[in-house]
This record gives sequence, structure tokens and C-alpha cells, in this order.
Amino acid sequence: MDQAQADEFYNRLREQLATANKWPFDYLYKFIVPTDEGKIKQIHDVFDNTGAVIESKKSKNGKYTSLSIVVNLKNPDEVIQKYKEVGAVEGVISL
Repeated sequence: MDQAQADEFYNRLREQLATANKWPFDYLYKFIVPTDEGKIKQIHDVFDNTGAVIESKKSKNGKYTSLSIVVNLKNPDEVIQKYKEVGAVEGVISL
């Protein structure tokens, strides 16, 4: 996704979050990442000291790990900021 597409995606997401939820809100993130302790730790670090509840589950063959993260955030901009921080982790897929 190029920068213009990313900006458009995040602007649309911001609008949807602003109209669909009352803030602050418990937001659920779902990510899939190759099973690599370093990459999983990077994602955990993004949510460190936020009060997030993180659940992880390895795929049947152990090649991937899914992460479900629930965290209370103040506004849509915080949601988008976390997506961008996690997006810096190589190989992560946001659902």
C-alpha cells in the first residue's frame, strides 16, 4: 500500500471509529505475525503500559501466531497510531 492509499485508509477508519463508538472505548486489535519471539515482543512493546489484555495463539503448524489485543483508548487517533506502530513490525498482518 503506497502512502496515499494508507492515508485514505486511515482517514476512512478514523471517520468510522468516530461515528460508530463512544470514546473512550475498548478497542480489539487482531494481528497475525510469523512465530518469532522478537516480532511478538515488538508488538507487546507497542502496548506496554497501556493496560492492554493480550492473548496469543499459535497456528496448527506453529508457523504463525495470532494476537488479540483489547485496550481502552481515548479516541480514533490513538487506534490509528497503534496500527501504524505495529505496522512497522516486519511480516505482521492486521485484520
